[in-house]
Amino acid sequence: MQCGCQFRLHQVNSIVEPNVVKKDCPPVQVPSEPETSAIVWGPAALDARREKTRLHLSSLADRRANWVERNAYYYGMIGQLLGFLIEPLKRVLSVRGPVLQLANVKPAVGVAVEICEEIVTAARKEHPEFTFRITSPDTDDFARQFEDDEKFDYIIFNCIDDTADVEAALKNFRRLATRKTRLIIVSYNPLWEPLFALAEKLSLKLPELEQNWLSEIDINNFLEVCGYESLKTHRIVLLPKYVPLLSQFLNGFCARLPGFNRLCMLQVFVARLLPEALNPAQLKVSVVIPCKDEQGNVESVVRRIPNLGAHTEIIFCDDKSTDGTAEEVRRMQALHPCKDIRLVAGLGICKSQNVWAGFRAATGDVLMILDADLTTMPEELPYFLELLCTGRAEFVNGSRLIYAMPIGAMKGANMLGNKFFSLVFSYLLDQRVKDTLCGTKVLWRTDWQRIEPMLDSWGTMDRWGDYELLFGAAKLNLRIRDLPVHYQERIYGATKMTKVFRNGLTMLRMCFYGFVRLKLGY
Repeated sequence: MQCGCQFRLHQVNSIVEPNVVKKDCPPVQVPSEPETSAIVWGPAALDARREKTRLHLSSLADRRANWVERNAYYYGMIGQLLGFLIEPLKRVLSVRGPVLQLANVKPAVGVAVEICEEIVTAARKEHPEFTFRITSPDTDDFARQFEDDEKFDYIIFNCIDDTADVEAALKNFRRLATRKTRLIIVSYNPLWEPLFALAEKLSLKLPELEQNWLSEIDINNFLEVCGYESLKTHRIVLLPKYVPLLSQFLNGFCARLPGFNRLCMLQVFVARLLPEALNPAQLKVSVVIPCKDEQGNVESVVRRIPNLGAHTEIIFCDDKSTDGTAEEVRRMQALHPCKDIRLVAGLGICKSQNVWAGFRAATGDVLMILDADLTTMPEELPYFLELLCTGRAEFVNGSRLIYAMPIGAMKGANMLGNKFFSLVFSYLLDQRVKDTLCGTKVLWRTDWQRIEPMLDSWGTMDRWGDYELLFGAAKLNLRIRDLPVHYQERIYGATKMTKVFRNGLTMLRMCFYGFVRLKLGY
């Protein structure tokens, strides 16, 4: 038994240390291999893979521009989606993608990163207006290519499938991002791996080296590990070649449908860097209160709104009231000179136009909407500010459908309508929204300024403003989160939400146009 144990120990040692000769056993003759075929281990293996990829792309550089031109339909679909996701006139970094993609999104500042000098030379001739850097995104050299204060609004990561060290690349992007930056990752669907192999054999696709073939779960895990939050996943391209009628049907309609979209060739992820928390005490807050014939609630609003942030601005937007609402606001201004109470005249058209007037007059860093009927508690506004400042949300939507509700506070038809539209909106926005019409909504003023140009572009007038704010936030890929509020029956005045059937039809039209813009618009 002892000899057997010693024999096995010698076997293990000979495996761990093959070049060390033991006294108890004869030397083992290991056939030598040519130096060129030696296996590379450790970090050097990653460098070898990067160099192999660089040389491969260098050999294809002369063919790449012609290939992109011949497959204009396929690259056009990618460009259309990127144009939908990226606002024009922003600072955009494109990592290892055709320079045509960068040109399509019309950046104010465009920077392209490639690992191959030959590709950069050709791209620079085509688009001299852009800046080009030659480096690999997953190396230490990548960081040295940028100034310390250089930041981008959008970063397009096109090459995650053949990147040697995905985690290193994602961490390198962090220093180029701000709270508002959106990271867009373009990746192949692993289901297409056998089709790609066949396409390469048939010369229907440029040859590629080994791919990572990352699933949606894999990429989301990478993002989470590296300090990002995944916001949305778009799936496009069921048929990469143009076939009249069939391509439009498959790519323009079927690829947008749940279930079918899982078969798409490309997965496009939108993520954001998880931001550090901000101190609410350093922010100015504007509370916008749309009101029409709410004279009896004005004093309660002023008395109950707590101090928010470094300074609280209370803006009453009077929509041509006939009950003395404006006069009551002026009385509160005189009675509370220490409070920043302002009166803005509305247009007398609808609530949404009244809210926009208040937003345009606001000077705070944070914008809050509080309905003057006080059916939601002003005392809960600090919860909204706190959630916004933590960075876990960029648009906070109040939800009245969580807590128990007093009998009669909301009509049954309104309750059913809210629940129905919450399901529709959760699908349209790709984010959970349980109560679309809750009047309490909170967002950054800088994001409102980005949403404002989209107003009146959703096919029909939004009389309340809730839908246009939610659609705009979704279009900008903001993180939307519900926050439960306690809903109570109004004490003074009458509800403005009458004509339930007519209002429901208006909301359905908004949802239809939202589907066209958000689901079929790219």
